[in-house]
Amino acid sequence: MSAIRRKFGDDYQVVTTSSSGSGLQPHGSGPQQQLVPKKKRQRFVDKNGRCNVQHGNLGSETSRYLSDLFTTLVDLKWRWNLFIFILTYTVAWLFMASMWWVIAYTRGDLNKAHVGNYTPCVANVYNFPSAFLFFIETEATIGYGYRYITDKCPEGIILFLFQSILGSIVDAFLIGCMFIKMSQPKKRAETLMFSEHAVISMRDGKLTLMFRVGNLRNSHMVSAQIRCKLLKSRQTPEGEFLPLDQLELDVGFSTGADQLFLVSPLTICHVIDAKSPFYDLSQRSMQTEQFEIVVILEGIVETTGMTCQARTSYTEDEVLWGHRFFPVISLEEGFFKVDYSQFHATFEVPTPPYSVKEQEEMLLMSSPLIAPAITNSKERHNSVECLDGLDDISTKLPSKLQKITGREDFPKKLLRMSSTTSEKAYSLGDLPMKLQRISSVPGNSEEKLVSKTTKMLSDPMSQSVADLPPKLQKMAGGAARMEGNLPAKLRKMNSDRFT
Repeated sequence: MSAIRRKFGDDYQVVTTSSSGSGLQPHGSGPQQQLVPKKKRQRFVDKNGRCNVQHGNLGSETSRYLSDLFTTLVDLKWRWNLFIFILTYTVAWLFMASMWWVIAYTRGDLNKAHVGNYTPCVANVYNFPSAFLFFIETEATIGYGYRYITDKCPEGIILFLFQSILGSIVDAFLIGCMFIKMSQPKKRAETLMFSEHAVISMRDGKLTLMFRVGNLRNSHMVSAQIRCKLLKSRQTPEGEFLPLDQLELDVGFSTGADQLFLVSPLTICHVIDAKSPFYDLSQRSMQTEQFEIVVILEGIVETTGMTCQARTSYTEDEVLWGHRFFPVISLEEGFFKVDYSQFHATFEVPTPPYSVKEQEEMLLMSSPLIAPAITNSKERHNSVECLDGLDDISTKLPSKLQKITGREDFPKKLLRMSSTTSEKAYSLGDLPMKLQRISSVPGNSEEKLVSKTTKMLSDPMSQSVADLPPKLQKMAGGAARMEGNLPAKLRKMNSDRFT
């Protein structure tokens, strides 16, 4: 215990977990506290992987089992397989022995078997036991040489051919069935271990559901993959009740972490976030929740090449909040050692008792400026995307229209400039187009531009053309030439307007 505290800190405590508990839970408080039997939890999948489901009221659908007789025999239990195996061979042997006895009886070989000059169908077959022995010798190809078929019996030759074909079919069916059943990789799953409990604690700053898997054999599981299903009852908004609704728990499908290199024990992690079904799960709500986590581990057995599947499940009372698994791998001289005595052991770690949803809500309440900052960043990003789209549209215009619009990179620069100055009180959209272009030139600060523009608008006639920028001088010159081309009445109206 002291070594653990030196390694992990004084706040951590080792907790030994075992499934072989007494099944009792405390009742009451203080010295009067008593242990009462805990109600047994109905599981969908047992700890050993057996699915606790029985099919009933099949009616006429039971004939489907006979249509796939081979799979039906393989799925049967061993006692039924052995019974069918022995019964099939016994019935076949008795049937074929009876056929040989009937041939001998109809030909009268049973009464004339000891006559010296008589040629029977089968030599030395004079009763049913001798006919049975002849069949066994023929079927097993033992051939003692005492009983044999003669050439005076064509019906015996035909029956011999039928016996050979029927015997090959029976051997192939039953022996193949027994071989498949013996070579099934179900026993390989016995050497694949799952931790007796799942734990919930912080890992990499995120609340994570974790459990442990291990391989006891030195032979590897090729292409091992793990999946998790959450079984939980729920009611739809339409009022439909789903007693065993299956939800997928992400254990690294997007990152490839579900593909396991199962050489040493591994800890499988499910990060609890907004997409997780446990987004609202807290330490307090676990006392009232009812769910079952089904874990499925699949892989190819390296020695046989057959697919193996191991299963287990965790109910809500088998998920420990605020625990972490004890390390089991240590470095020795030239190899890594796995201590399976600590495979199921856990220890307590500091873990917030709140759900991820509650933690996010408390974070938003404690930081009120987070939401506006996020909103502003989103608005800026959307504005940039919008003007980028306008830039793409301008590049698709004809060459003449592109020349009219000016420089090709104008919309994008204008967007970036407007997005960086969105907090200021003025807007360049209120200025003339020529001034907006001047503002996009580096070195012309927007403060100078606004002051000059305000001064020009307040007293437009008090400034000379020489004080204006070069582009405005061209505009003024162009305006003078245009005014010279106006009729006399319009020139007079313009002169009266400025006096």
